[in-house]
Amino acid sequence: MKITVSINIGGIAFHIDEDAYSELKIYLRSLERQFAREDSAAEIMADIETRIGELLKARISDFKQVVTIEDVKEVINTLGTPEDINGETTGEPFEKISSARYHRMYRDPDDRIIAGVCSGMGAYWHLDPWLVRVILIVLTLPGGLGILIYVVLWIVLPEAKTTAQKIEMKGDPVNIHNIKNSVKDEFENVKKNMKI
Repeated sequence: MKITVSINIGGIAFHIDEDAYSELKIYLRSLERQFAREDSAAEIMADIETRIGELLKARISDFKQVVTIEDVKEVINTLGTPEDINGETTGEPFEKISSARYHRMYRDPDDRIIAGVCSGMGAYWHLDPWLVRVILIVLTLPGGLGILIYVVLWIVLPEAKTTAQKIEMKGDPVNIHNIKNSVKDEFENVKKNMKI
């Protein structure tokens, strides 16, 4: 028999074993210390917590309602540790992984003209969005097929709303290093746009 705790992480409520809660709490505190000097520390931590919530939710089912220590260790292994960011571990933890589980197609809200379909496809295939737009325009000229394709993709493709989805759209693994870099880039873009 184990004691369970109710927590809310990333906007999702979980029942978690006491030992798993302690492990997760230690992990989050070490991340907070790691990002304490960053201007965008709160945003980075919020996005990391959202990703943790997504990963833990995927491990819960009708038959398994409580988060265990194994689940928390798997999440930590997936996201990486603060030591990974500092380069204190061996290997290349942040190299690009071409695994299909990381690469998903979304509509890109950051570089859109209408709905972000072309910019999302460009990010997915590592092409300039303008090249995709030109191809779509060429397909539109003969009989309007490009418009039909665009509308269908607009309906079918979800918009990349979270930082994790934006990272997946580019084909990068969703770990704390990439989340930190993505949030910092967004933060710098907002600062730059506010100065203009």
